[in-house]
Amino acid sequence: MPDRLTEVARAKVNLYLHVTGRREDGYHLLDSLVAFAEIGDILSAEPATTLALDVTGPFAAALAGEPDNLVLRAARALATEAGVSHGAHIVLDKRLPVASGVGGGSADAAATLRLLCRLWGIAPAPEVLGRLATGLGADVPVCLAGQTVRMGGIGERLEPAPVLPACGILLVNPGVPVATAEVFRARRGAWSLPAALPAAWRGVEVMAADLGRLRNDLEPAAMALCPAIGDVLAALRATPGCRLARMSGSGATCFGLYADAGAAGRALDQLRRPGWWCWAGSLRGG
Repeated sequence: MPDRLTEVARAKVNLYLHVTGRREDGYHLLDSLVAFAEIGDILSAEPATTLALDVTGPFAAALAGEPDNLVLRAARALATEAGVSHGAHIVLDKRLPVASGVGGGSADAAATLRLLCRLWGIAPAPEVLGRLATGLGADVPVCLAGQTVRMGGIGERLEPAPVLPACGILLVNPGVPVATAEVFRARRGAWSLPAALPAAWRGVEVMAADLGRLRNDLEPAAMALCPAIGDVLAALRATPGCRLARMSGSGATCFGLYADAGAAGRALDQLRRPGWWCWAGSLRGG
């Protein structure tokens, strides 16, 4: 086995999110276009006799009270499924805010599955990894794919997405965690229809216009629980060149779309606030 391997758990961005219904077991049905930003948590692992996890990074303290981190749950599930008897020492460099709507924990779990498959030299069938991912959380399958996809069902159904144009993105979190379950409980209103999407967008202006006719159905509920989300959205919309501002996932992280990474970076310089976490760069189109 290799000495040490690393894997990036990139931030997930819901470009729109429609809640289309609810199953009898209480799980909500979703329709969402999911892309990824060029920032994320960093996981590394080396061979060990048992499974162990250390958490470092700027947001490590937010996970200090967790009795059972999703990374270790993913590692144990994979080891059990694959019949692996040895372990791994995993280090999670936590760079994304916790409970922030960009799939931090889900991305970490998905990256753990990819990382340990490489470290342990195993290759479970895609349907096996998909089943493990679904059992870990609704956002884990899309984070396991790690590329732009259309997500349906309770998160387990992944379909081809439109080809995205090159564009810049600014992520902003007001420093307030938002619990996904509370947002779904607070949601009101009728179910939405799935979106009609093209095969591709020829530019960010066209994409932003089309996405602007859609929405994040969780945004009103999240804003009621965390009014700072409204402040972030207003600040994003006031920046020069912002083509679209919207909340991602269940919040509280919001995003702005721009012509390119340079425009997003200039918007970041204007938007910084004490206590806000911000990042500007490119939206991954593939």
